[in-house]
Amino acid sequence: MLDFFTIFSKGGIVLWCFQGTGVTESFTGPVNALIRSVILQERSGNNSYSHDALSLKYKLDNEFELVFVVGFQKILTLTYVDKFIDDVQLHFRDRYKNELEQKGALALLNSHFAFEDDFKMLLREAEESSKARGPTSMRSFNASLKSQKTVKSMIETKGGDKGKEQGGKKNKNAKKEGKGEKAKAPTSAQKTEENGNQGLTQEEIIQKKREEFIRKRMGAPVEKPSKSPKPVKEKPKGKEKRVWTLGGSSTKELDYSQSNGNGAHAAGDQGLDRGRGGGRRCCREGGMFGMLKGLVGSKSLSQEDMEPVLDKMRDHLIAKNVAAEIASQLCDSVAKKLEGKVMGTFTTVASTVKGALQDSLVQILQPKRRVDILRDVLEARSQRRPFVITFCGVNGVGKSTNLAKISFWLIENGFTVLIAACDTFRAGAVEQLRTHQRRLNSLHPPQDHGGRPIVQLYEKGYGKDAAGIAMEAIAYARNQAFDVVLVDTAGRMQDNTPLMTALAKLIAVNMPDLVLFVGEALVGNEAVDQLVKFNQALADHSMSDKPRLIDGIVLTKFDTIDDKVGAAISMTYITGQPIVFVGTGQTYNDLRSLNARAVVGALMKA
Repeated sequence: MLDFFTIFSKGGIVLWCFQGTGVTESFTGPVNALIRSVILQERSGNNSYSHDALSLKYKLDNEFELVFVVGFQKILTLTYVDKFIDDVQLHFRDRYKNELEQKGALALLNSHFAFEDDFKMLLREAEESSKARGPTSMRSFNASLKSQKTVKSMIETKGGDKGKEQGGKKNKNAKKEGKGEKAKAPTSAQKTEENGNQGLTQEEIIQKKREEFIRKRMGAPVEKPSKSPKPVKEKPKGKEKRVWTLGGSSTKELDYSQSNGNGAHAAGDQGLDRGRGGGRRCCREGGMFGMLKGLVGSKSLSQEDMEPVLDKMRDHLIAKNVAAEIASQLCDSVAKKLEGKVMGTFTTVASTVKGALQDSLVQILQPKRRVDILRDVLEARSQRRPFVITFCGVNGVGKSTNLAKISFWLIENGFTVLIAACDTFRAGAVEQLRTHQRRLNSLHPPQDHGGRPIVQLYEKGYGKDAAGIAMEAIAYARNQAFDVVLVDTAGRMQDNTPLMTALAKLIAVNMPDLVLFVGEALVGNEAVDQLVKFNQALADHSMSDKPRLIDGIVLTKFDTIDDKVGAAISMTYITGQPIVFVGTGQTYNDLRSLNARAVVGALMKA
């Protein structure tokens, strides 16, 4: 049923692994994908991951820095996997606790973990328990109630109807009798209670009355019926005297008026010193040791300990413009990362959670792959072809302006640029690019570059096919030996299906080297919706098995948001792609690379 099960440390040392019978493919590919995409990217809030035809479940052991991973086919529905992986984790920890407590990779490499028999036993128990909890089989006809009914029992007869009326139905006389008995019962009970004869039978009541009659005749006093005693009202307690800790057990110890000589006085001092010593010891145990116990790292973190701090962190992130869904996933990931981990010396839960969240945010903003455009352009030049960058995004985020900034940055680094005007929809789009071309050429005159304009514009007017214009521009750049082609596309909303189809066609036909999504830093929850739908449209309308998706992000208007930099976290988290450039103003020089630690510092600032 299971394809594989592996236990490895967070340092990458495989402690033990199991491969199912009949499984020939290696499980290193799915496990490496899990490490790259989930564990290293701080996305461990959900304990499941899909890779091709496999479904992977994993569990983190933060105390011993271990990862438990199980893999099985997607088409299988294994209900016992979650409990099984928990049982394996606990069993493995308990059995090899001494080996795991040894620090260092060398100690783990020298240890031998013979876990095969225990694993098979736990797997057998898990499979049997899942079968026991499985759906019950359908009853046979002989076991059902219908089989007990015969033809004779289904025939109605007159006698049977009478019997049914007599036995099954209640007739009116029976109802009346029942009502009469119910009505009589409370009256007799009330009488017995009134005469003080509660709990006595009728004969005992008659006998008691006879005895009373005889007493009256003989002149003896008649016993009054016993009444229930009235509850005694408790007097409210007055204020209790305060007993001072350093004052001794009584006031006599403090009375020195009867002292004669040094003996009694010394006894009083001795008693006072005893009281002081006991008080100091009590204060020391309750105060100092209690404080040290709360600070020194001897407690492992639980979900209940972290919940109040994580709630505050979640609200703080949302206030800083992080999408609500992303903030919840980040806090869940931090909780999984810290659960069971022993706190450090002189640290609190709040500082531990905050430090882990900061590390997670820095890890998210630092890309899993580095986008080095200058290096890639040089490599494309060595292959005698242009390096193609396509810009896409919603309306009004600043695609054309930031395209001009990137053109200026490339020119400053000694490359020639061809701008392809593929926004054939918006009025004035071509004229805007032509203005940028003229200004950039004025900053770098052609006579400084052998009489050749360092920036050129390739345009075919409005209303034309954008994919065809991009293809012609790339061919022109190859013939004219341009280093970089920057493709400007029309702004489109993520819900506009025809324009999203046209964008997917442009990317699928021309296969650019880099697809950059241009988004503004002002958005919150909308950033998630934009990026998800742009990626989904590119995947749905692509004709290849591995469609081209967004490769990087250009974040614009970053100078307008102060410390509410949450959009950077939302965009990077949802795509897993880096922020290549940050726009910080209106001039060509206002283009920066993202400093992850500075962004996280602004994000965590109160």
